Amino acid sequence: MVFKSKRFGNVLVLDGLVQCSEKDEFAYQEMIANIPLYSHPSPENVLIIGGGDGGVVREVVKHPSVKKVVLCEIDEEVCNVSKKYLPGMAVGLSHPKLELCIADGVEYLEKCEGKFDVIITDSTDPVGPAEGLFELRFYKLIHKALKPDGIMCNQGENIWLDKELIQDVLKKCRAVFPCVSYANCTLATYACGQIGLVLCSNTMRDLSKPVRTLTEDEVEANDYKYYNSAVHSASFVLPNFAHKAFGLPIKS
Repeated sequence: MVFKSKRFGNVLVLDGLVQCSEKDEFAYQEMIANIPLYSHPSPENVLIIGGGDGGVVREVVKHPSVKKVVLCEIDEEVCNVSKKYLPGMAVGLSHPKLELCIADGVEYLEKCEGKFDVIITDSTDPVGPAEGLFELRFYKLIHKALKPDGIMCNQGENIWLDKELIQDVLKKCRAVFPCVSYANCTLATYACGQIGLVLCSNTMRDLSKPVRTLTEDEVEANDYKYYNSAVHSASFVLPNFAHKAFGLPIKS
């Protein structure tokens, strides 16, 4: 469903859950794309699972080092609807670096090994087709599909509403990856004004510190409305209850 809101413009809804709005979509798209990409020294091949609205693609292709982006979307209608009603996001779907693959993300990953520098999962909540994107098997497939120094970033639910689910996801990720962390993004249209990001790496590294920092001119040139190098690091600072619940050290 797409509806027009007086304050937020066009709003996309899947499975009864708000996915994005024209007013604040940039916050989520910039963070889920740029935290893993700026944590990697030279990302060239990127896989996006979900994200048929094109917003994450739009941000990923801003990185000069990226040579190819594969977007694996299970529902082609998401792409079609976004082109019509969310053109500011769907612009990413027409980029020459993009290979669009209409398929189930789990099935796509089964055919991949050591192929990608970064894998981003822009999924809905674990409802219906997205349930498999929160399972141990899925994280094992991502681990296999990443290069030895690869990084994963997944939509990570809400610290206020989904604490137990996040704990379960982090436990599964720790069974697969040597480096697991969690970041926080704020935006108005998501529940409690917050959405989390689960980040994992095939190598030990501090994902809260970007390996490539941005100047003010670069922020302006990339039209970043939310992301900058300071926000990157600050997003890993969580409330004390979340640090404790998720077994993460408090950043000082």
